[in-house]
Amino acid sequence: MARPKPAAFDKAKVVAENRRARFEYFLDDFYEAGIALTGTEVKSLRFGEGSIAESYAEVRDDQVWLVNANVPEFSHGNRHNHEPKRPRKLLLHEKEIGKLRNAVSREGMTLIPLSIYFNPRGRAKVELALARGKKLHDKRETEKARDWKREQGRLLRDRG
Repeated sequence: MARPKPAAFDKAKVVAENRRARFEYFLDDFYEAGIALTGTEVKSLRFGEGSIAESYAEVRDDQVWLVNANVPEFSHGNRHNHEPKRPRKLLLHEKEIGKLRNAVSREGMTLIPLSIYFNPRGRAKVELALARGKKLHDKRETEKARDWKREQGRLLRDRG
């Protein structure tokens, strides 16, 4: 019998997070993907270094690649250290790759990495989202709703 999938991804240690993604995009579907890393990249991520602020994912030749993610060189590495901004292969099932390819090509969506983390088993994972870009008025609306929620919290806290 197959093991049931959890509702949310189990994140033991979050290394890098793309916090602007929720402001810049409408996020639709979420995927968890493994990353093909070298030894020094894993060590660098375990120290909490890495950034996915300007990164994105793309589907090329039936494979998904994480582009422009910065994993700095390992400080104690030798001459076999890795290149910081190299494209990294993401590990997904073929059906998932097919869905992503169709959504990106037909519907004009993009693949945005939301976070890099280590799961409870110690494997490095990326949380991907299929996203559609927000227009300026959508961003203003989001900011307005967030400010109103914050103001509501203040009012309720002061009264209670």
